[in-house]
Amino acid sequence: MKLLLDATLCNGYGLCQENTPELVELDEWGYANVVAVDVPPAAEDRARACVESCPNSALRVEG
Repeated sequence: MKLLLDATLCNGYGLCQENTPELVELDEWGYANVVAVDVPPAAEDRARACVESCPNSALRVEG
């Protein structure tokens, strides 16, 4: 499974990072940056919750 970000849709709410700090970090302005594109099996449920928490649908999972 991969966690992908469309940075053009991110508005910097930071909700995604609350669910998966090991996969997503926030820059100094609060915008998301995916640090682990390949999601470990143990984090798949949290990655899905991360995607669902984004109010702008900037994140998605594949695979």
